[in-house]
Amino acid sequence: TEESTAETTEAKELKVGVCAGPYGDMFTDAITPSLEEKGYTVEIIEFTDYVQPDQALASGDIDANLMQHTAYLTQFAADNNLDISAVINVPTAGAGVFSNSITSLDELQDGDTVAIPIDAVNLARSLRFLRDLGVITLNGEIDETKASVADIADNPKNLEFVTMDAAQISRSLDSVAIGVIPGNYAIAAELDFADALGVEKLGEDFKNVIAVRTEDVDTLGAELKEIVESQAFYDVIMADGSLYAGFDKPEWWVEKYGA
Repeated sequence: TEESTAETTEAKELKVGVCAGPYGDMFTDAITPSLEEKGYTVEIIEFTDYVQPDQALASGDIDANLMQHTAYLTQFAADNNLDISAVINVPTAGAGVFSNSITSLDELQDGDTVAIPIDAVNLARSLRFLRDLGVITLNGEIDETKASVADIADNPKNLEFVTMDAAQISRSLDSVAIGVIPGNYAIAAELDFADALGVEKLGEDFKNVIAVRTEDVDTLGAELKEIVESQAFYDVIMADGSLYAGFDKPEWWVEKYGA
């Protein structure tokens, strides 16, 4: 039978790239068991930035990754001419505004320093988030997905924006008034979203995706998509006490299960 053939062949090894935060655990908890049932062995490889996992995927050092949103993947793949593609979104934690010194955005003082991520996609996203929170306004004529500090129209408190690697912001909260921290790094730093001065509501392009090489979309990609859409994945995400239960859900999830 087909099953016994699968058992006698060597296990298929999969290397999956993640960054600090909850998505490595999400993969291990909610996806790996189903892959193992299909005869795969899975190795999770954690990277320290957003750059290496896509390069490693394109070059064949890893087989899939789960560490970025669609907007970043699209931009990074285009900028670096990488043949990688998104397969399916997963539940995702939005960014938060965190502070070690104030408890409300109303307490921001004139000239305070704000830390935001240095990569262009998350920098623009942070500025839109701060605009939505009423901290700044942006010029109306710009492409919001490419907003930079130069596009700030109104900055009533003369805030000074400093850019740094997203992973560093949580460690720098003592030296800035507020920091905008992507959800994965906030969770990795054990920051409590209940203490956040603002929590981002994610657009679909900013929900994390599983990515594979484009040539693997219809093979490995299809298997991963099927697992993420399965009852087994749902049960892990929504289990009592699950960290993931409160994450923003992708549109396909809302259509299938409700919010």
